[in-house]
Amino acid sequence: MRTSEVFREDLFKDKIAIVTGGGTGIGLAITEELVRGGSKVVIASRKMERLVPAAKGLSRDYGAEVVPMRCNVRERKEVENLIDQTLERFEKVDFIVNNGGGQFLTPAEQLSEKHWHSVIDTNLNGTWYMCQTVARKWMLENGGKIVNIVAPLSRGMPGVVHTGASRAGVVNMTMSLAVEWARSGILINCLAPGGILSTGFHNYTPELLDFVWRSIPVKRFGRCEDVAWAVAYLFSPAGDYITGETIKVDGAHTLWNSHWKIPDPDTPPDMEIPEWPEQRWPEFSVKNKNDRERTEGP
Repeated sequence: MRTSEVFREDLFKDKIAIVTGGGTGIGLAITEELVRGGSKVVIASRKMERLVPAAKGLSRDYGAEVVPMRCNVRERKEVENLIDQTLERFEKVDFIVNNGGGQFLTPAEQLSEKHWHSVIDTNLNGTWYMCQTVARKWMLENGGKIVNIVAPLSRGMPGVVHTGASRAGVVNMTMSLAVEWARSGILINCLAPGGILSTGFHNYTPELLDFVWRSIPVKRFGRCEDVAWAVAYLFSPAGDYITGETIKVDGAHTLWNSHWKIPDPDTPPDMEIPEWPEQRWPEFSVKNKNDRERTEGP
């Protein structure tokens, strides 16, 4: 067991959190940071074989209460069951981290309808179901904080148009809910990780990963802890006046480069540089100072 490198051990004492996708990668790091702060955490996803080892391991290592619950966020009934079970067990929900999601690299023209809907259903609809359900069942009356994990979108998402569209929907939804639910004491924000060294990297080729780290200005991948600390910051009192925002955790990647290569043509493009006005209409050319004065008038 090790303590947080940033936050005090009792920061989240008596708090109850739900982290979707909390058994692997970024979600696991978020869960561990919340546990270090004293929170009890429910981790949820479709795959119990990933959740159980994470829950048992963290519970043993930190003497904490980490509870695995199966939930497919695409299904509203399963989301409602997740929130109901959490409330039944802990009697409240202080924090929600909507980290469960998915994507894969593919050119837009090759993306199937099935895969389009599966990503939209998980990333956008699943996040919506979680937000609306926890609001209805607890937070509209009691307040709380929500963090939605998205992606850096300022220059689109070529190669993953499906996840770009879904994450953009979540960003807009977050801004809308921040205003609508402010009266209820609900603070809701997005975090947009980019180039984070996580278990998801098993899905990409070494060549792509080598290209990506070189295109990040700080010249390295981020760590899952970098995202976890940003979540903990928003959940701490330091985040009590922040809502409706999207914070990028990407080493300035989106400010500088792109993973999507556009090949150059074999020959340079034709260039016809426009003429100056006096070249285009020489009959009206102003040739000397006296001509300019007559043309411009007093």
